[in-house]
This record gives sequence, C-alpha cells and structure tokens, in this order.
Amino acid sequence: MNSLQDCAVLHNGVQMPWVGLGVYKVKEGEEVRSAVRTALEIGYRHVDTAAFYENEEGVGQAIRESGIPREQVFVTTKVWNTDQGYETTLKAFDTSLKKLGFDYVDLYLVHWPVKGKYKETYKALEKLYKDGYVRAIGVSNFQIHHLQDVLADCEIKPMVNQVEYHPRLTQKELQAFCRENGIQLEAWSPLMRGEILTEPTIVEIGKKYGKTPAQVVLRWDLQHGVVTIPKSVTPARIKENANLFDFSLTAEEMKQIDALNLNKRIGADPDNFNF
Repeated sequence: MNSLQDCAVLHNGVQMPWVGLGVYKVKEGEEVRSAVRTALEIGYRHVDTAAFYENEEGVGQAIRESGIPREQVFVTTKVWNTDQGYETTLKAFDTSLKKLGFDYVDLYLVHWPVKGKYKETYKALEKLYKDGYVRAIGVSNFQIHHLQDVLADCEIKPMVNQVEYHPRLTQKELQAFCRENGIQLEAWSPLMRGEILTEPTIVEIGKKYGKTPAQVVLRWDLQHGVVTIPKSVTPARIKENANLFDFSLTAEEMKQIDALNLNKRIGADPDNFNF
C-alpha cells in the first residue's frame, strides 16, 4: 500500500480503495459537498454514504463537480432498516440512485441485520448486482451467525462486511471468518469518534514516527487488511487521515495496539438494536 489510490480487490475482482471518506452525520448541502470536494482534491477516490445519512444528493453533486470521471470514484451507499424486504429494497435503491444522480453504485450494503428481513433484502441486492446496477454487494454490522445465515443460501457471497472496528473492538473472530470466506472487512468509526486518540500507547507510537494518534490507528487498520473510512469535515483532518503511506508499524506495535481491545462498542450491538 503506497498511496490513497491503492485498492483491496474484492472476491469478484472489483477494486475498492483501502481508504475512503465517511460522511455519517455530515449535513446535506454545502457541508457534505465541501467535505467530498476536499477529499477528492487530496486524492481520495472512495466515498461512503447511506440512505439514512440523508446526504446522497450532496455526495453525487460533489463528485460530478470535481470533474473526476465517475468510474474513478468508488461510491458506497446502504439500504436503511425501514426499507428492508425484497420489493422495498429495490425501491429504496432506486431512490438512492436518483439522489446520487448516477447510473450505478459501486457498493450497496444492507445497513443492519434486521431480524426476519435481512435475507430478503440481500436477495434484492443480488438482483441489483445481476442486473448491473451495482458493482459489488455486501452487508454492514453483521456478526458471524448473520453471515452464516446469508451464506447458507445466497447465490452471490457478500463482498464486504462493514462493521464497527477500532482498537477497543478488534473483532478477531469476525475478521478471521471474513478472511476465510473472501469477505472484505471494512471499519466504520475507526477512530472511535475520537475516544481512542488520547490512548497513551497510541500517542507514544505516534511520537516515534512523527504521526498523529489518528494516523497510527488508521495505519493499524490497513496493516490488518481492513478498509477504513474515517469521517471528517475539516480539510486539515481529511488530509491528515490520508497521510498514512510513508510509515509502517512493526509487528510488536501492532500487537500493542491489538492488546487495547476491550470488546467495547460505541455503536449499537448488532444482536440487540431497535431501529
């Protein structure tokens, strides 16, 4: 991994940049357009949104305004829980596509494993994939048992599982399961909404390399083979989060960061959520 344009290769051969810009809680309109424009100018080629974020229009607009050819930017969106089910997912995708203003999406994900719904939802994703509207499909916030449930009778294996992942929640078993099944793991909230940035171990490692705690954590993601999508609206921070390719952590440092795991979530538990 030498640059922001370097990609993970999904099991169907599609290339997905290792680092992207997350836009959760970024306001529709100028705020999201500005963040996406800044990221694209810096060299990001991957933007992660969702129907639930209510900023798909701004994301699409910023990509068009950037002048960068559409096929050079990897765009992810997701189907929200209230739209899950076969027909409703197809409709929700249509709405997302119109808002983005594109002919296709690079990656479409089931946002949460809604009980009794997520398998039908995933079947709709398979149809969208077969019909050529999405280049890759996957899931988000799925535990091993949810993945096993989908794998039991899907036609197309999920290509990605996007989950909460940071040094306090290292999800080793899930990561191993995904690796064995050719599913790319992706980290949301990789910086734990800033909570992890004062952790002394990470601060110390950063000092050694002249790097910020955020850069150390994001580098740790990459060295674990995890795609990462830090969210920021601050140009300096967006740039900082991308500056990960001129240093690497030793095996010992990776172990030190792994040892910070507490199985602590800042988001909802995928086995017990009510939205």
